[in-house]
Amino acid sequence: MKYFLIPILMLVSKIALSQIMLPAYQGVVAKIPTVAVKSCPGLATVTDVDNNAYNTVLIGTQCWMASNLRVTKYNNGTLIPLDNSGGSSGNGSTETWTEKTSGARTVYAHNATNLATYGYLYNWYAATDTRKICPSGWGIPTDPEWTTLTTFLEGLTVAGGKMKSTGTTYWTSPNTGADNLSGFSALPGGYRNLDGSFNWIRGSTVFWSANEYYFNFKVNAWYRSLSYLNDDVNKYYSLKPFGASVRCLRD
Repeated sequence: MKYFLIPILMLVSKIALSQIMLPAYQGVVAKIPTVAVKSCPGLATVTDVDNNAYNTVLIGTQCWMASNLRVTKYNNGTLIPLDNSGGSSGNGSTETWTEKTSGARTVYAHNATNLATYGYLYNWYAATDTRKICPSGWGIPTDPEWTTLTTFLEGLTVAGGKMKSTGTTYWTSPNTGADNLSGFSALPGGYRNLDGSFNWIRGSTVFWSANEYYFNFKVNAWYRSLSYLNDDVNKYYSLKPFGASVRCLRD
């Protein structure tokens, strides 16, 4: 069976916001109080095990990476398997992306330009492996930690605009509400569906959380999604072979 998870069209079961939530670029954070966007104190950049360097950004009390993870190994040096099945469309057999039960990474459309811009897409097994893919002292944000971020940015219906990079060089027009006032600098790297297909580059971005969600007798995991169509932050769930971007948060 093929599964299709397209956040923009809401083909995934979306949990009502009232049930799931409690009430780098320069700029200012409006009404938060107003402060200049800045890197984390004493830590302007952080480096992963591959020696990739990432700018940091302080949002409230949280220290975030300001770009997507592109590491190829766990922290112990073990390679995270790269899946390049299915050609540029990504459509693969049940022996490839679809049925994985262990960590894997992939590049959108297997295009190196997408890797340089958007980082890897990881399945949830890789994102939460005990060998860790985030730099030492950093981790995959939990569901409550994502909520802390969106609450600080004044709620789900406006936080996405404050997190998205501005303009339409990367995002599809109209990139509604994007002002990047938080400095999070989200770019629309799309995602890899459960059938292996790649979807919505330039239209959406999807970030894993560390938390599982049990539904319909299956173990899923939560993620957050931003769209070019609005300035919302949406919360969805998927089965774990789904491919999403990773943003690391300092412990």
